[in-house]
Amino acid sequence: MENVSEWITSVFGLSADAQTRILASAIAVLSVLVVRRILLLIVNRNSKSISVRYRWRKGTAYAAFVLSVFIVGSMWFRGFQSLSTYLGLLSAGLAIALQVPLVNLAGWLFILWRRPFAVGDRIEIGEVRGDVIDQRIFMFTLMEIGNWVDAEQSTGRVIHIPNGKIFQEPLANYTEGFEYIWNEIAVLVTFESNWEKAKKILSDIAKKHGDEPSGAAAEQIKRAASTKLIIINKLTPIVYTSVKDSGVSLTVRYLCNPRRRRGSEQGIWEDVLREFSACDDIDFAYPTKRYYLNYIEGKSEARAESPRAQRR
Repeated sequence: MENVSEWITSVFGLSADAQTRILASAIAVLSVLVVRRILLLIVNRNSKSISVRYRWRKGTAYAAFVLSVFIVGSMWFRGFQSLSTYLGLLSAGLAIALQVPLVNLAGWLFILWRRPFAVGDRIEIGEVRGDVIDQRIFMFTLMEIGNWVDAEQSTGRVIHIPNGKIFQEPLANYTEGFEYIWNEIAVLVTFESNWEKAKKILSDIAKKHGDEPSGAAAEQIKRAASTKLIIINKLTPIVYTSVKDSGVSLTVRYLCNPRRRRGSEQGIWEDVLREFSACDDIDFAYPTKRYYLNYIEGKSEARAESPRAQRR
């Protein structure tokens, strides 16, 4: 061993003390990796949940990195008497040399601390929307939705976003606290249609396709209200009435899971088309041009005088 050490010193210029530290560092890092591997094997053997395995894999990776840096650093920098001193000097050096990565690292710590989103959540940050599929020290990854695809379905693209964006862009979480969203579908019928009957049909259809709020949704609202000021008085589907230029607008408002939005819209529209086609007194409205003769078509007490009568 002494001959090998002397050869390394003569070739690479490394002292015996430096060689000892390098060997000890390698053994320490290898030991940490072996312990992490054993933990992952135990978790994989005892849990079939993909989310549990993912959290253990990411958590042990972060822990192994921090532990390895601390152990190796304490071997090479013996002047450090405490972890806080070591990390303080390390942070100062990183702040000077790596400003952008440091911001992303701070964003990662903020995400872990405040948890504005987690893996599996559907979020929108800036102009990008998607499902969070991975979180790392410097970036998180989304499976993109929306863009050129209607009803916020997946585009198939994977988007990598720096963690520092959490400080720069507004963030919307579709599933935090209350895992449902309100969706609205506007149905326009003519003024001559029996709009009250149409409203009753739409209400029944919305109750059929809307997510049942009496159980899970109501319980989620109670849990969310304990930490955030979330007030929702009505959870059941409702149909609102308003008047547009071309007819009477009946807007269906109902709760749905964000990932079921397109499927629920399709089910509602198919039922609407079937029900309205069976009703002779209900018709869809669309932009048209027609001449309305008030003195003929108007109400008997609100008709204008006919032009013939005016000439007399």
